[in-house]
Amino acid sequence: MTSRRPITAQLCPCGTGNTVDECCGKYLDAVATAPTAETLMRSRYTAFALMNADYLQQTWHPDHRPAVLELDPQQRWTRLEILATERGSLFDSDGTVEFRAHYVYGSERGNLHERSRFARIDGHWLYVDGDIG
Repeated sequence: MTSRRPITAQLCPCGTGNTVDECCGKYLDAVATAPTAETLMRSRYTAFALMNADYLQQTWHPDHRPAVLELDPQQRWTRLEILATERGSLFDSDGTVEFRAHYVYGSERGNLHERSRFARIDGHWLYVDGDIG
């Protein structure tokens, strides 16, 4: 069962400067599918920030998807930096996105640096896996 997100005019956590509803909200609400690997990466970051585990599970490649995904409400995602993209366009079947995601956990600040791999299956981009660096 997919949980609905409240309509909001807050800025999208992915960092585009648009509101959630103008940006990643349409993907989280399944109104549209992410057209590129980078767009899926941004929407997945937004799902982490908004604690939407259902969307994360749905956009994870079935061969790599965890059986259970528990998000930690103590971890607050604060900023996303897209460092590089390779392939992942409308006409590609795979792509990579390198990013740095900043967070606060209690009084600690940190970041996750990952080079993520994506695959497009039946017209839908899915997160496959990534190398943390």
